[in-house]
Amino acid sequence: METEGASSVTVRKNTQTPKAMIHQKFGANACYTHEEVHESADNGCPGLAIEQKGPCLYRCTLQLPEITVVSGIFRKKKDAEQAAAQLALEELRINPVTKSSSLPETWDGLVSRVKYVFSEEFLSSLHPLSGHVRAAWQREGRLAGLIPACAIAVFDATLSNMCKSIDPKVESNPFLIISYVMRAAAELSGFIASSEGELWIRRQSPYPPEIIELSSIQHNPNNPEIIVSPSNQQSASPELLMVEAIIIPCSLEKNIERVILNLTSSGYYLDVIAKQLGLLEAADLMISRPIGKASSETRLHSAAPKQYLLDISSDLHAKEVRRFEGSLNARASYLSGQDIFGDAILATIGYTWRSKDLFYEDASVKSYYRMLIGKTPSGLYKLSRGAILAAELPLAFTTNAKWKGSLPREMLCTFCRQHQLSQPIFSTLSSLEESTDSSQSQKKLRVTDLAAKGTQHANGCVVATGAKETVESGGRYRCELKVYTKFQDLILECSPEDSFKKQSDSVQNASLKVLLWLDIYFRDPNVPLERLKAYADGLDLRFEPKFFVEAFMLCQSLHNVCYNEIEEGKLVYPYSMNVPNGLAGHGFRSLNIEGCDSGISPSNGSLSCVSYSASLVTEVHIKEQLESIDDFEFEIASGAVNQHLESVLIQMSVGQTACFIMDLPPRELIFAAADDSARMISLLSSETCWLEYTIRLLRVTEPLEDRMEQALFSPPLSKQRVEYAVQSIRESCAATLVDFGCGSGSLLDSLLNYSTSLEKIAGVDLSQKSLTRAAKILNSKLNSTSDVDISSTPLKSAILYDGSVTDSDSRLCGFDIGTCLEVIEHMEEDQAYLFGNVALSYFRPKILIVSTPNYEYNVILQKSTLSTPEDDLDERSESQSCKFRNHDHKFEWTRAQFNCWATELATRHNYSVEFSGVGGSGDEPGFASQIAVFRRKTLQEDYPEELSDSEHRYYQVIWEWTGNNRSISAL
Repeated sequence: METEGASSVTVRKNTQTPKAMIHQKFGANACYTHEEVHESADNGCPGLAIEQKGPCLYRCTLQLPEITVVSGIFRKKKDAEQAAAQLALEELRINPVTKSSSLPETWDGLVSRVKYVFSEEFLSSLHPLSGHVRAAWQREGRLAGLIPACAIAVFDATLSNMCKSIDPKVESNPFLIISYVMRAAAELSGFIASSEGELWIRRQSPYPPEIIELSSIQHNPNNPEIIVSPSNQQSASPELLMVEAIIIPCSLEKNIERVILNLTSSGYYLDVIAKQLGLLEAADLMISRPIGKASSETRLHSAAPKQYLLDISSDLHAKEVRRFEGSLNARASYLSGQDIFGDAILATIGYTWRSKDLFYEDASVKSYYRMLIGKTPSGLYKLSRGAILAAELPLAFTTNAKWKGSLPREMLCTFCRQHQLSQPIFSTLSSLEESTDSSQSQKKLRVTDLAAKGTQHANGCVVATGAKETVESGGRYRCELKVYTKFQDLILECSPEDSFKKQSDSVQNASLKVLLWLDIYFRDPNVPLERLKAYADGLDLRFEPKFFVEAFMLCQSLHNVCYNEIEEGKLVYPYSMNVPNGLAGHGFRSLNIEGCDSGISPSNGSLSCVSYSASLVTEVHIKEQLESIDDFEFEIASGAVNQHLESVLIQMSVGQTACFIMDLPPRELIFAAADDSARMISLLSSETCWLEYTIRLLRVTEPLEDRMEQALFSPPLSKQRVEYAVQSIRESCAATLVDFGCGSGSLLDSLLNYSTSLEKIAGVDLSQKSLTRAAKILNSKLNSTSDVDISSTPLKSAILYDGSVTDSDSRLCGFDIGTCLEVIEHMEEDQAYLFGNVALSYFRPKILIVSTPNYEYNVILQKSTLSTPEDDLDERSESQSCKFRNHDHKFEWTRAQFNCWATELATRHNYSVEFSGVGGSGDEPGFASQIAVFRRKTLQEDYPEELSDSEHRYYQVIWEWTGNNRSISAL
């Protein structure tokens, strides 16, 4: 009798450890050093910190002539050494599987393993495959004892790994495993019987009665106290199990449908699935790898294309297979990452470790579509938020406190696993080098690779050697990311220039860039290659078209099904609808907001919490709820929700409720959200439908910057800035004003509360959402005699433009006064310089007021202490560092840096400049918000002739009001 131990010895004898392989290749040139870790250690990947309790932990550094790698953190030195060796093998692209043993030795191990599967010891074990062996002996007639070769190939991981050692192609071609199993069985003809024409294997001699009796004892699934064994099975009627499954037709013209598998406790579930597919018995089946989690029993079952398999009598080294002429099931193949032919059944059923009972769960149409959208980056985020119809993959990673749902790195690793790719490699690089740009007088960090580049991999994460020293010295990090196929072909790499104080933040941001780019492709797999490259360039990403297309080949055929299943004729709306400004032509319809305006509304960066429901509505007034969430929180302007939902939300205040309707989303999103998928199929196929949202704004939490300012200043710092600008405007006796970066219109709104000489006010901003809010506020106030007395003010017009303040537009030339409050820090520094040049050389207002945060004041806002000189601010330690006040700030200047910026601009463009500020007394470390007031020295109209004679119109009018008719117009 062959024992498992004997089989295991054969495998262990032929498998080298990573450390042994390193020794074989490098010998004494491989140097291992250990580092003790006495406190909590962060390996650079969020959620992987190990808190020290008891004995110390160890990290191992392996130095080789070519590279240096650093392991993760382990409790044992030897584990750290093996981890470091494994990382080195990956870096050197050495595949441990192919180097571990010779082909003949591995083949002998495979034959021994197949023999062990049919041993008495294995039958008595609680291995998942032993359940199939037991069930096979309960079959009647000629099927008794016949075990499908597909079950052996799929449910024994040890055997599967041996086949991969023999032929790495097994990873992408699971049909090969069955051929290797059948060949191995053919060499055990005295012990095992197999058929060349059929894909089954059976033990030649029956198992001893006592072994069968013992191994077949099982618990009744519904009552664990009832014992069922062969001796009493006839008296106990077989338990009928009705399990819901999904059939995925090969034809794309047919719908996914639910089927019921009628199983019995004494039968073999694979026979039932085979019969459902029109096959004679289980040996004709092909079973996929698990769908979703590795521990899942959700698998696809289809017909095994026998002519596709290697001839059992052919040579072991033969690699060519005959092409199967059947039809590829695109949906099933995409879901599993394997070639599946003909119709397929998706079921969650099987035998599990440490149990003799059959495990089963229902698999619904909803679960199928959730698996389907879970194969895409945005789908992964939707599922983690539990908001299929509302959530979207955010455009930027901020902080763990504001990021809701699975973290980007976690999603990227899951995505790679689901698409059968190697786990992504993250390389974080750190540097303390700085270079000073004299033209801008702003210290910039130049991130460079370390001279002695080393890496630390922890669960796929790579960290630069020397990271500990860098943190203690106040360094910054950037992350490079690479994704490979299973065969180590580079698919894409991302090398962003952005640097971060925290190592984990650099990893998360690089991951998000890759996810956003992948999401562009998955939303439209037919996007032209040149456009895809342009998107990649914008995200600091490079990809290899050949390997990328090969990796996601099935996505294109599936896309045409998912996104084109809804006929355009169904998207007809039965009544006229009012469309909010800026939303026309984007699938957005009718909006109705109810409730009193509380005055508390969302703004960019704020956290908004809503309750909402989304329903499918038909023209005959049938309404089916698809999704409902009572407490859904997200950050405004981060792209984390449906754009139409957010566009409505910024027009609301806390306590208000809104209802609006939209075009239908892609069909798979509807089915992934709906509980009754059959009902949805019926409605979508027979009725004109649309989507209706009902949303209630529960609360708004202001951004960190606003909370700090409100807590430390009275009145709040934002109000002090506006009051400073209002006072300056009133003193100037200006007739025209333009607010650059007007946002939601706080300054323009405040001006209407005072008597001024202004006849015309204008605002310009890039955010249509903010402009929509500003238009609502200004229109309400200007058209309400209770809020402002129009007859007592010279104000004749107000206008809002959508555009960038760095673009020139002749309609804003020659205004008396311009304001730019807390705007430039949201640009890149070169853009801030560009704005200054455009404003003072082209727009040329008589007065320009610019405010921006004083970085030196952050020490007070954040209640920390600086112990280093002013000129060494960027070199303070991590414990002393100050964060920017808002995650969206690209920079924050010290007083010296701001003064230099403003003075250079004033000198260049014939302006004078004076400095002031609000917040604090102005003593060290200065005002909280620093202000520069530019005044033009030459007041006559001295514009260049070419500018005054030409019309430059790059801005779009969003809203306009005139005092004559008090009307609002959207152009």
